[in-house]
This record gives sequence, structure tokens and C-alpha cells, in this order.
Amino acid sequence: MKVDAATSPDVAALAAADADKAKHVGGRIKAIRTARRISLRQLADMIGTTASFISQLERNLSGASASTLMRIAAALDLGINDLFEQTDGGFHKVLTRADRPLLPISHGCRKTLLSRRPIHEFEVYSGDFDVGGSTGNDAYTHGGKHEMFVVLKGTVELTLADERFTMNEGDSIEYATSTPHRTVNIGKTPAQVLWIIAPPTSGAAELNQYTPGQGSQPGRQK
Repeated sequence: MKVDAATSPDVAALAAADADKAKHVGGRIKAIRTARRISLRQLADMIGTTASFISQLERNLSGASASTLMRIAAALDLGINDLFEQTDGGFHKVLTRADRPLLPISHGCRKTLLSRRPIHEFEVYSGDFDVGGSTGNDAYTHGGKHEMFVVLKGTVELTLADERFTMNEGDSIEYATSTPHRTVNIGKTPAQVLWIIAPPTSGAAELNQYTPGQGSQPGRQK
């Protein structure tokens, strides 16, 4: 796999650190593209090249510069590291609680990521709230997609625009992600919830904020 170190030292470092991973980049791109239901021509149009070139790259008949790999990663809404992950064992892998990627803790809420790339049809997050914990002082929005909110444990108050809902274990509600929303634990015990969003509203930049392998330490402040 051709890598232009001057263009992207990160890509060069990945390839140099593990040449075997670099050899599998083509197959990784094909697997991700197929999972996303993106045709060769569509991906080629996204990055300004030809379907023939993408086909050759996926079959390891042609190399790609660092800048091309970065454009491919961006088109697939991935980080460059995702293209260098091994594909052995396929995409069906168990994510243990201990390995859940964790967002930096704030406002008494620990948010972990359950859905995994390259599947990109939906995204799922788990939230653990201390007593009085919340998603923040203000309501927030993210795109205009579909979100389901499920309470797994405890009692929380969900604010949707000007409405407020008290929700208990097993309760769920659906809303557009463009609706300002905020969650706070109003119970006397810790609470746990799920957010299920389809299609995803988080890009690679947002997902890369999650720190891998921290899900088993819900009380650890970062």
C-alpha cells in the first residue's frame, strides 16, 4: 500500500507499525463500503476518482496515497485508524461492558457507545446517571433524525422542547433529534438509559471523542 508520509505522518506511522494491517486496507474498504450499501461508482464520485481505481484498490492490485486514504475514510465517515483495523473474524464481535468506549464524564453522567463501526444504519448509547446527574445544563439537538429513549433503571425526567416527562424503568419515548432535549435523574438511586438513533447523527470526529476500554470504570473521573 503506497503511503505518502509527508502528506500524513499518522497514516505512515500506522503502515510502518504493522505492514500486515496495511496489506488488508483494500479488503477493509470493500467490507465497509458493502456494509454501507455504497457502490464502487458512488464511492469513486465521493472522492473524485474512478470506480476502476476503487475496484483495484479493494483487490490490492493498486496502492493509494495517504491523501486518497484520508478522502476514503472521510467519505465513509470513519477515522483513518478504522481503515487499518484487522478484519479477521468479521464484524460480528461481542462488545463487553469493560470495553465500551466512554465519553469524558460530565454533569454526573457517564455515556458509553454500544454501536460499532463500520455498521452505520443506527447508533446506540448507554447513559449512567448519578443521583441528580444530567446530560447538561441546557437542552441540545443533533440533526433531524429519529431517536428512541429507553429507561433501563431508575427514574428520570426527560424534557422535550416545552414538555416534561417523568419516566420510570421500562418506559420509552420517541422524538426527532431536532427537538431540544435534556435528561436528568430525579430519583433517589442511580439511573440508566439507552439512546437509539437512526440514522446516525454522529460523525467520526464525535465518535473519536470516546475513550476505548473505559466502560468498566463508571465512577472514574477523567
